[in-house]
Amino acid sequence: MVDATLSVLERGTITTDVNNIIEGQTLGTADEPNPQTLMGDGPVYNLVIDHPEATILWDTGSHPEANSGHWPDGLYAAFEHTGLRPLEDDLADAGYTISDIDCVIQTHLHLDHAGGLGAFAGTETPIYVHKRELEFAYYSVKTDEGDDAYIAGDFDHDLNWRIVHDDREQHFTDLEFVHLPGHTPGLLGVKLDLDGVGTVVLAGDQAYTRANYYDELPMGGALLWSKRHWLESLRTVQDLERRHDATVICGHDGDDLEVLSEL
Repeated sequence: MVDATLSVLERGTITTDVNNIIEGQTLGTADEPNPQTLMGDGPVYNLVIDHPEATILWDTGSHPEANSGHWPDGLYAAFEHTGLRPLEDDLADAGYTISDIDCVIQTHLHLDHAGGLGAFAGTETPIYVHKRELEFAYYSVKTDEGDDAYIAGDFDHDLNWRIVHDDREQHFTDLEFVHLPGHTPGLLGVKLDLDGVGTVVLAGDQAYTRANYYDELPMGGALLWSKRHWLESLRTVQDLERRHDATVICGHDGDDLEVLSEL
């Protein structure tokens, strides 16, 4: 167990149709062929992991202009993001500056997770990302294929990429990267063994909310690159929870954000 602390950076709120969060949440019936659409809010957050070997930033949130033209027009019909501020401002509220950050763990490169990477452009700060994620992100923004949730302006910078190749890698004491494909090809989870707390698994968007994880309800098709891989990764996280009596933290769940704040 490592003597590290976690500081939560609240980066605003994202709103979308609940059918994106939980597959088939709102379905028409013979009696009600046109049911009312439900919209759901979820927090966007980052973490500063103050580890004895490095001050680590987990994810970088959305671009500060995500709600005013940084995203392509079509995405505003699917997602609304409020409470946006530059990464530097939210770091400052937690007592950190960009220069305090020794490295970044980028769980994946979707628009609500990679929008702050520009703050590290031209620096030597290592940006850890899985090989499959970087490849798919560039494939998505440079061709007509792939996933519309990647935006070149978020990550196509002069960055010091540190590529994660394997399904499990450890670069810091008691902090392990875990490859969890499904939501995207290269999603990275983090297994962190904290002194006085126990094992915490940052599952990221492997599970958008607790319903995805605890009730095993997949996200809607638009948020899944591969349902088969998602199910396999779900079993990986469940196994970690069982073996280590771990606390599992989901990517956009308000209750889990409160749990993190209390660790």
